[in-house]
Amino acid sequence: MPGPQVYVSFPGTAQEALTFYRDVFGGELTLYTYQDFSRSDGPPDAIAHGTLSGVVALGGSDAAAGEASVRTEGVMLSLLGTAEPAVLHEWFARLSDGGTVVDALGPKPWGAFDGQVIDRHGLHWIIGYED
Repeated sequence: MPGPQVYVSFPGTAQEALTFYRDVFGGELTLYTYQDFSRSDGPPDAIAHGTLSGVVALGGSDAAAGEASVRTEGVMLSLLGTAEPAVLHEWFARLSDGGTVVDALGPKPWGAFDGQVIDRHGLHWIIGYED
């Protein structure tokens, strides 16, 4: 069984965010609405549970009223060495679109290539590889 999987509570943007990640990383996206789960603590079309499975796997939902949504400090999602360099550069570029580049993906003094980006949905990624 794989290790921990990130599960994010979004502020009403779960469908948009999880679709964005599917478009960036590929994989299969499954979404269930509050209506599908017979939940009445939010809009019927809000996402009650969603999963992206593939090379990058993550899950998420829309936070119900009174629940906290995503805020990350001191946490990065690491994609170090998870794909070929060209793919990692593509992922970095796509995550950067509408996001904030913290540190450009490029060569570092210790001989590796890496960079950091906070995407448009607030997730902080570190992406890199050994040259």
